[in-house]
Amino acid sequence: MLKVLVPVDGSSNSLHAVRHVLIEFRRNPAIDIHLLNVQPPFSSYVTRWIDRKTINEAHVEASEQALRPTRQMLDEVCVPYSVHRAVGGKASSIADFARRLGCDHIVIGTARKNSLIRTIEGSVTTKVLELTTVPVIAVAGDLPSTWERYGIQLGVSGGLAWLVVAALE
Repeated sequence: MLKVLVPVDGSSNSLHAVRHVLIEFRRNPAIDIHLLNVQPPFSSYVTRWIDRKTINEAHVEASEQALRPTRQMLDEVCVPYSVHRAVGGKASSIADFARRLGCDHIVIGTARKNSLIRTIEGSVTTKVLELTTVPVIAVAGDLPSTWERYGIQLGVSGGLAWLVVAALE
């Protein structure tokens, strides 16, 4: 049986990865689908004042909210799956779960960004590729908005231009 790990964060990009897995499932129903939601840990400033039970409940609630659209999609077509939750770094948790579960591959939805923006912002997909030995299928998500395509890049290049001008003075 083929084991597939699908990281899910509630974004439209992760839904693209789930749709890809559904297509695979229609071809080969002997796929064991594992959904994983990773929540970021709270800072030590927060954990100092809030008890562990409340923090765990907050993580579970956020995880359920992120998983809800994916679970509805899979339940509607009666596809079996397992749900896993983690708290920590997204990329390291994904790589760790893929290894522990003995997954054959990871299917991850990724935003369509250019290389410069991926390098500056950091990309979970890129980090997963660096950390895992499990094959990764990256499913391209939605096209970026005009702001994401031009605004952020102009902001980055504008900031770099400002640094050059400041350095010259």
